[in-house]
Amino acid sequence: MSDALRLIHTPLGQRGSGRVRYGAAMALHGSGGLSEAALEVYRICSPLDAQDPVPMLMERGLTPPPPAPPPGTAALRHLLDEADSYLAGLPGEGPAEVRLGLARGGPATNPPSPTAHPLVEEHLGDALALLERTHPALALAIAAATPHLTWTTYDEYAPDLIGDSFPRSHAFASLVGGEAPFHAADFDFGLFLIAPHLLYRDRRHKAPELYAPLTGPHGWRFAPGAPLVIKAAHEPVWNDANQPHLTKVGPNPLLCFFGWTADVNEPAEIVPAPDWAALEALRL
Repeated sequence: MSDALRLIHTPLGQRGSGRVRYGAAMALHGSGGLSEAALEVYRICSPLDAQDPVPMLMERGLTPPPPAPPPGTAALRHLLDEADSYLAGLPGEGPAEVRLGLARGGPATNPPSPTAHPLVEEHLGDALALLERTHPALALAIAAATPHLTWTTYDEYAPDLIGDSFPRSHAFASLVGGEAPFHAADFDFGLFLIAPHLLYRDRRHKAPELYAPLTGPHGWRFAPGAPLVIKAAHEPVWNDANQPHLTKVGPNPLLCFFGWTADVNEPAEIVPAPDWAALEALRL
């Protein structure tokens, strides 16, 4: 549907554009998005590359097709579909909770506002090369959507507690949420990328949270001072509300889907622990 809407708005005057618009009209008609009478107008105009079908539609009292989606929306929608299929194959309550949130998400209401990030440019290619070995379609969908995502960093932590490395060693991009391309209230879902070997210190937040790691292995713990648990790629991590958790990234970049399923506007906070220096020096 997105491709058809884009093509039906092919600029006037381009050689063959009338037939392109007619082909798109046939696709929209086949999916129920365009009436038989409106399709006939596009047929009439198909040999006339400079003829705008919209005035004829208006003269006949027919509704023109909706505006074309913003560039990149189709790639973002495809990634969202691939993400939902991926989560459907993961065990545990977390993926199921996040999929319920995805189902609440509406159509694309916020145009993509692409923002590049140096960390993404440096590490995403390596992460996708690993993911491609087991999930090539998902890797391709992420690569296609990345230029249309708003990559940013999380800055709610107290600077003296989060440390110097974290602010410059991570980036995330929301797909579904309050200000994301696909709107949903009190829900946030997207991609999260962290540089190799980083220690993401013990923290907690009111929002229940899913990590769905697409690369691995990485270390996790769920209480300050507890030993690390090593998890491979595709082993989901579910944190209940206010559950402390720490992440030690392994030798590969950590690329994951994240999902906050409630209380997404409540900030996260650092939970102090005495062994951060040793964990920062550790190499998994």
